[in-house]
Amino acid sequence: MQAAMDITAKFCHKEMEAYGSCVASNPSTWQQKCHELKMKVSQCTSSHPVIQKIRQGCSEEFVAFERCLRENQDQPTSCSPHVARFLGCAETVDLSGVDTSPVPQPS
Repeated sequence: MQAAMDITAKFCHKEMEAYGSCVASNPSTWQQKCHELKMKVSQCTSSHPVIQKIRQGCSEEFVAFERCLRENQDQPTSCSPHVARFLGCAETVDLSGVDTSPVPQPS
């Protein structure tokens, strides 16, 4: 799991930072205002097999987190328990046989 976090931080840090800042700055309208940034994070993270494996293994937890965000647009921090469940699940995903080397970024 640490490899997945390292890969995400290494290759998607800029996208994650921009999205997180947008959500924090727009507590009641982040769903609309930050959609494009959310898509950039999604595109970035979906390009690595470790991230894909975690998304597959923890799709229920991730969907529940996204639903919580939609239902609590004015209080996204109320979804912290959902994040914790997703991260807990991600820690249990079997990454044996998955290529954990970094994905080259386009120039």
